[in-house]
Amino acid sequence: MDDTPAAILIGILAVLLILSGFFSMAETSMMALNRYRLKHLVAQGHRGARKTAQLLSQTDRLLGVLLLGNNFINAAAAAIVTVLMVRFIGRGEVAITLGTVLVTLAILIFSEITPKIIGATYPEKIAFRVSYVLVPLLKLCAPIIWFVNLFVRGLLKAGGLRTRPDASSPALSLEELRILVLEGGHFIPPKHQNILLNLLGLQDISVDDVMTPRNQIEGIDLEAPIEEIRNQLATSNHTLQLIYRGTPNDVAGVVHVRKVFNQAHSGELTRETLEAIMQPAYFIPAGTPLLTQLQNFQETRHKAGLVVDEYGELEGLVTVEDILEEIVGEFSGQAPHQQDYFTREKDGTVLVEGVCPLRDLNRKLGTHFRLEGPRTLNGLILETLEDIPEPGTALKIDGHPVEIVQTQDRMVRVARIVLDEPR
Repeated sequence: MDDTPAAILIGILAVLLILSGFFSMAETSMMALNRYRLKHLVAQGHRGARKTAQLLSQTDRLLGVLLLGNNFINAAAAAIVTVLMVRFIGRGEVAITLGTVLVTLAILIFSEITPKIIGATYPEKIAFRVSYVLVPLLKLCAPIIWFVNLFVRGLLKAGGLRTRPDASSPALSLEELRILVLEGGHFIPPKHQNILLNLLGLQDISVDDVMTPRNQIEGIDLEAPIEEIRNQLATSNHTLQLIYRGTPNDVAGVVHVRKVFNQAHSGELTRETLEAIMQPAYFIPAGTPLLTQLQNFQETRHKAGLVVDEYGELEGLVTVEDILEEIVGEFSGQAPHQQDYFTREKDGTVLVEGVCPLRDLNRKLGTHFRLEGPRTLNGLILETLEDIPEPGTALKIDGHPVEIVQTQDRMVRVARIVLDEPR
């Protein structure tokens, strides 16, 4: 090397820095790849993606060849810089120090920072291209990499560290999936994004959160006069009727109004006919997650069920439509068992019935009432005040001004909510 012209040495140094930059850029791009997009491209048959996935499936060997090439080249570059410094400055501490500083700066700028920034910015484009070079290089250096990895694996094993992830652990949690959907907002239409987020949240919501409360379920008492039963069926706005004896807790079954509509209008309906036509009630334990219940509806072919607590007491009614609305949003048509809880005022406030579910308030009015605890506006107000308020009482709950308009039977019947508080 002492007889080699300086110009040639400088040219070799430039080539070494470029090669070192190649390995640095390849390492960063490989590690920065989106693994899920990579799997998608592999499934699509992308050749570069297949080669890249092959390399990433043996990370220890991939990192071995990248670091082997990088360190070997950096060592060679340091030696050439030292020779150049000795030629131009002479032997001594000054030459060695200056050479060390210069080679460090050159490697940092041209072989480390710049290539790694490029690799992190364009991981997919670079990784797929360098894979064509790395695959044969990995085969060529396989014996050396195998020998080096013997010591690496020994050290990791001695430290109690695993070189491969636990296959039993989930690849992606629900929270991580939510973040992926949120970050994909530029590529996913807002409506689709909301549906995906709602679907991921079904496991955190139970039937208690979406059911129609017991006091709002329309039912028929078999012990009532037959004329009253006929009139109720003939004038019902609900497709599904709860049939009970004496009290709603003594459920006899359910009946679809369409099956007895003609008989109810013609006056031919009898208790015996109604009992023969009605179907057994489908009961759902309180606290059942919506996703689980949706699967149960699909398996049992039921479209509605009665929610009961641990003592068998009737809590409410939940339908397939209730669950679907949690996923896709409110349907344009109103479900038969639902009602409108809101009356918008000209001054921008909203009159809300106390029995209105807080989830409906948040979804339809854009409020931010907490959902832990009480499920209705009445329950939230009573919990906050710890007393039954008088009409005219005003308070602020979760940042929303609320005024009590009407109370009856120890509960808040109507409240006024200010959506946009004046400043």
